[in-house]
Amino acid sequence: MVLTPSGLMLLLGMWGIRRQDAIWRDEAVTYDMAHRGLADLWPTLQHVDVVHGLYYVLMHVWFVVYDGTLDGYLGAVIGLRLPSVAAMTAATAGVALLGQRLVGRRAGLLAGVTFALIPVVQQYAQEGRSYAMVCALVVWATYLLVTAAARPRRALWLGYTALMLVACLLHEFAALALPAHGAALVLARLPRGVRRSWLLSAAAVLAGLAPLAIFSVRQSAQVSWLMWPDPVQLLTFAVLAVAGIACARVPVRSRGPIGLRAMGIALLLLPTLLLLLLSHVEPAYVDRYVLYYVTGFALLAGAALARLLRPVGERGQTRGRRLRWTMAVVLVLAALLPVDVHLRSPDSRVDDVTAVAQAVREVARPGDGLLFMPARRRVWAAVEPHQFRGLTDLALAKGPVASHTLYGTERSGDTIRDRMLTARRIVVAGDPDDQPLDGNDQEIAKRTTLRDAFVV
Repeated sequence: MVLTPSGLMLLLGMWGIRRQDAIWRDEAVTYDMAHRGLADLWPTLQHVDVVHGLYYVLMHVWFVVYDGTLDGYLGAVIGLRLPSVAAMTAATAGVALLGQRLVGRRAGLLAGVTFALIPVVQQYAQEGRSYAMVCALVVWATYLLVTAAARPRRALWLGYTALMLVACLLHEFAALALPAHGAALVLARLPRGVRRSWLLSAAAVLAGLAPLAIFSVRQSAQVSWLMWPDPVQLLTFAVLAVAGIACARVPVRSRGPIGLRAMGIALLLLPTLLLLLLSHVEPAYVDRYVLYYVTGFALLAGAALARLLRPVGERGQTRGRRLRWTMAVVLVLAALLPVDVHLRSPDSRVDDVTAVAQAVREVARPGDGLLFMPARRRVWAAVEPHQFRGLTDLALAKGPVASHTLYGTERSGDTIRDRMLTARRIVVAGDPDDQPLDGNDQEIAKRTTLRDAFVV
């Protein structure tokens, strides 16, 4: 039962995994940080990106093995994404087992298949970031929670606590799964002992997360780019939420003390709604931060499909009704196919680091000056630094590794202007014209000097 959905997820994860070797900026950061020595990584995390520190360490260990064995055969891009494919395959298996435990074998199978077919799941299965790992850990923690609610054992509670803690250390917003779990337990009206055990586990997770959370507050400027939630992401959540609630209306008999509706709706709605509420205080909503919410939809949809598509003859199920639902599922899959194909194209992400590096190499001449506008776009040089060889980075004071930063440190605005005026040609790697402009001295100096002293 688990092999079919997990095999499907593995197949979908490997389909088009290279995306023509396109890597977007966040993946470039992962690649750069994972290839720094641990002695360099720790000082960097003290200044920036500590929230992803555990993930970078795990990826560092992975690349130590991968670069020495498979890199020559598979390539860096595949190595960057393979852990996410493996994690999402494990998540799919967990969803299938969770659906089986909550409802039954057929519901588990269809829940796992539904989960694998959701486009956003396929998207982050092919991202060199931590979100697939977090999703897998939350799914398996939920499975242990449901199992512990039915048969309370210390080992199960310890396993649940450990998985949730690791998930939270990989990304702090995994903690928003805890209220969903708690709500499901309350709705199930479980014995006081079970609820007390969960409260102890949740408290242990939050206590373990607290040092990281407190320290990361100092680095909150990193997410200052976040504004009001992306409309496309909100629409995706709204569609899944409405569809999930509709599926919850289909009568389904749960097998354990925690009902399918309670767990499914809590996972589907609460993490995202809580993150949206937090965003009213300080913008923080990005759908990948609570990617595991799609687990709730998959569970509800799988159970509903199992009920509606049960074999002909079971309790008066008519062949015509089953055929109509089968056709509806086929039409949904056909509608999703263009989305799935697009997700595997270089244009599916914010930018393409590989394409930028190749474009620089095509137009640059030895001795040309080089500017990144804004400075954080220097990450475009992290994956293929050889494409920028022979160019003089006019603004750079200290490189990313030497300065223990993500993008390096830059000289003062006046110094950048003076260095620009000594160059005859400058290659500028910058954002599109419709992006907001940084207002620091360095970026102002770059823009004004280009405008006053150079011709495009």
